[in-house]
Amino acid sequence: MPTAARPDTAAPARVAVEPTPHSLPKLDLVLLAVSISGISLSAPLISATAAPALAIAFWRNTMSVGVLGPYALLRHRAELRGIGRRALLLAMAAGVLLAVHFALWMPSLRMTSVASATALVTTTPLWTILLMRLFGKRAPRAVWIGTIVAFAGVLVLTGVDMSLSPQALLGDLLALGAGLAAAGYMLLGAEVRRTVSTTAYTLVCYATTAVALLGVCLVAGTRLSGWPAGVWWQIALLMVAAQLLGHSLSNRVVRTLGPSVTSTAILLETPGAALIAAVWLGQWPPVAAYPAVALILLGLVLVARGGRR
Repeated sequence: MPTAARPDTAAPARVAVEPTPHSLPKLDLVLLAVSISGISLSAPLISATAAPALAIAFWRNTMSVGVLGPYALLRHRAELRGIGRRALLLAMAAGVLLAVHFALWMPSLRMTSVASATALVTTTPLWTILLMRLFGKRAPRAVWIGTIVAFAGVLVLTGVDMSLSPQALLGDLLALGAGLAAAGYMLLGAEVRRTVSTTAYTLVCYATTAVALLGVCLVAGTRLSGWPAGVWWQIALLMVAAQLLGHSLSNRVVRTLGPSVTSTAILLETPGAALIAAVWLGQWPPVAAYPAVALILLGLVLVARGGRR
């Protein structure tokens, strides 16, 4: 599931200003398009890969640690050694929540349509708003309007899938749970990044996620190897597309394009994933699902625009 990065340090007296359409750097717009394409490929690729969903989740994160680890140990070794106990525990807790996110979302792609699972997992901003409200953070009225619109779309979509099969409805519920887990992961990550760099935090978080998913796979008896070479290439492509090109590039351009532009554009993952699944996998959602997905996206756009401050 995608997140908007925050600078590692911020001057207290400065206020972030959203760039105007005429001032948007063209290179960063291209990089954002590449990021969205990589993220959009994630769900159809997971659905098409002939390996257990939990195993895919484990190897995706393990490969990410293998790629990120050498760089982090070379450039951030001193910082990693000096991470405080509180920051370390919060980073590990974020990794556990990220593991829960993957453990719920990836199986959901085998139970319901790619379009439904992707639309429901992108409700992460809505869960974030609700969680922040529990801690006394108030959101603008436009954000709450967007939240209500998006959840109306969720109710319609789950109703449509319930009419198709109980399995599709279960997939919807797993995707919603994955969105909630991702919200907790992002809130904890934002807290850790007040004092820890992105690279150091990401290494601790992904490593924890990989260990947690390994435990889940072992308990569930999930096979972790023995597949054809093509499956391994698909998992590697997933790691490159979703992690390196998808999330990494979105984290890079958010500083120049602004969080509002970036977060709104990333919502194109839902129609992008649905289009790829339709063309590649022949997976066309039922006609009744389209208005529901449109409601969810409209609500998320309102949340992104209303909460850009």
